[in-house]
Amino acid sequence: MAAISSLGDLRGRRVLVRSDLNVPLDGALPFPGITDDGRIRAAVPTISALAAAGARVVVVAHLGRPKGAPDPAYSLAPVAERLSELLGAPVAFASDTVGPSASATVAGLVDGDVAVLENVRFNPGETSKDDAERGAFAAELASLADAFVSDGFGVVHRKQASVYDVALLLPHAMGSLVEAEISVLRRLTEAPERPYVVVLGGSKVSDKLAVIDNLLEKADTLVIGGGMVFTFLAAQGHGVGSSLLESDQIPVCAEYLKRAEASGVRILLPSDVVVAPAFAADSPATVVAAGAIPNDQMGLDIGPESAAAFGAAIREARTVFWNGPMGVFEFPAFAEGTRVVAQALTEVDGLSVVGGGDSAAAVRQLGFADSAFGHISTGGGASLEYLEGKTLPGIDVLKD
Repeated sequence: MAAISSLGDLRGRRVLVRSDLNVPLDGALPFPGITDDGRIRAAVPTISALAAAGARVVVVAHLGRPKGAPDPAYSLAPVAERLSELLGAPVAFASDTVGPSASATVAGLVDGDVAVLENVRFNPGETSKDDAERGAFAAELASLADAFVSDGFGVVHRKQASVYDVALLLPHAMGSLVEAEISVLRRLTEAPERPYVVVLGGSKVSDKLAVIDNLLEKADTLVIGGGMVFTFLAAQGHGVGSSLLESDQIPVCAEYLKRAEASGVRILLPSDVVVAPAFAADSPATVVAAGAIPNDQMGLDIGPESAAAFGAAIREARTVFWNGPMGVFEFPAFAEGTRVVAQALTEVDGLSVVGGGDSAAAVRQLGFADSAFGHISTGGGASLEYLEGKTLPGIDVLKD
């Protein structure tokens, strides 16, 4: 895959950059606030480097899941404003993606300027399953540029117009963010330093089945927390009260436990959990043994004994990948397990990787600096699919 340097002299050339600016907003229209600008910050180095090289930078990105039509709740206007602040330079904003505003905005750029086009998902061609419709939209995007740089790692697992199809139409390269992400993922999959510990959490075990299946052949220890743990506990024959449970996945979890034992891979499950009678921030919390959850209680975090054991396993590792919080970290009473795991990752003597998504949001909400970790991925879904061994369309298309 070619780096930006392969594109040659960029002065005066229009460079279309696919960034991932899908940041959380507080929803307060007409001026929604950004609650975590991590992805915008991650996009800055590539955009800055292109502008410094004299390119006329045209940034495309999505926000949320609009249904193929303009929706003010998902406008990139506040993102463009924040990008301007981080760049320390004006950023032009087009109120459409391939319409008259986009054309006029791009035409008005001079060397070193940066523009952001409105949400690409306002156009149905972006996410269409029809190759012709998607290709037609990509052709309109490509008409605005002379070269394409893929720097939105959080979307490279999607076969979408601004990620995949436009790369077929323009000279292309990967940005520094995508380059860094792929480099880290290769370290996790090709020759990880051992012990290699993978920490998985989040709500549903079904979301992680493929990655567990693949990592049973690669990791030394799988640490399981979050809502997904209750399906594993049920597979061991324990009652889980009113906790989140995917009954149809119990046989699969039971099979994973058997496979792990047979192959010498340790699956570390909680020995205690924090339970409450309701899913609410003010619901009274109680610590109980993992095998003794009352019928009228639901598990909302791992317990202190489990957090200590999880932390010890992480600190002993040379390579750690973490995806998914240990509990409902948004509620302070159920955030301690996630905090302990995050703290342990900062103490790893080796490579510690926070796998994007809710994990990245959690470490920032809990007050950890990005620099405390070896790497914080900007793409949870893309990271997981890479670890599953899947082909990522947005990466594959960059190979010459």
